[in-house]
Amino acid sequence: MNCADTKRVARVTLGIDGLTRRAKHWQNGIIEMNLAKARGDAAGFFVGWLIPLLCTASSGPRNSIGAVMGDEKTGPVESRPRARKRRYYGMGPDYSLGGRPGYRLEDESILPPYEVFRLPASTAPAPFVFDKSLGSLPYDLELYYNWWLISDRTKAVFERLDPEAFVFVPCHVRVPNGIYRGSDYWLCDVVRVLDALDELQSSLIIRIEDDTRSLNFGKKVYLTMGSKLVFTEAEIGKAHIFRMAHSEAEVICDQEMKDACRSAGLRRIRFRDVAKR
Repeated sequence: MNCADTKRVARVTLGIDGLTRRAKHWQNGIIEMNLAKARGDAAGFFVGWLIPLLCTASSGPRNSIGAVMGDEKTGPVESRPRARKRRYYGMGPDYSLGGRPGYRLEDESILPPYEVFRLPASTAPAPFVFDKSLGSLPYDLELYYNWWLISDRTKAVFERLDPEAFVFVPCHVRVPNGIYRGSDYWLCDVVRVLDALDELQSSLIIRIEDDTRSLNFGKKVYLTMGSKLVFTEAEIGKAHIFRMAHSEAEVICDQEMKDACRSAGLRRIRFRDVAKR
């Protein structure tokens, strides 16, 4: 760009009234691009194109060109981190450990009747016999009928993370010979039931139970074997563990519950990612 062109640009610029300093720079750049284009001056055209960009950069980030042209000061647009989607797992005993159970309940009359799914908090202490000659002694979590037989340290994790989700019934343990000196054990039930499944996003079989012998006869049931489950966060809220409505045998926990169990070194607990088939 020669000296005459520079003076011409300066005169035009100085004649513009009511524009802010940033607007003047923009105007200069546009005029310079037009002059360079008319001369066929590629370098001058590039400089004219660059001036508005440098002006914008020097005056700080803006939401739009309109914000740059005006006197209004607009703060930078901050990128907000996405909320991490919670992961959920089917939770239960891991049958790859242990073998034939070496424990039994001596008095099953303390248990609720067959048609009662959940374990009442008023259940009397459960008298168990632990006998190695029968098989493996219980690990940290075992299935017993519709409930779990858990160790004292498993109970501690559950109570610390989500105490309202459980009912615990103490076990009185004895052994065939001598005195039992092991960990305390508890019958445990997950009593929170949530209707939180997003049926449209999930892949599973949903049907009405037509077996007249079933306690769920005439009701909607979920068949979750080989399924992909998606849950509605608003229905779960702050819960870390729950049973699924329409499939109460299925216990679901979140990542925090899984991590707490792993950190405590609890054994024989299986976690299946329900978002995967």
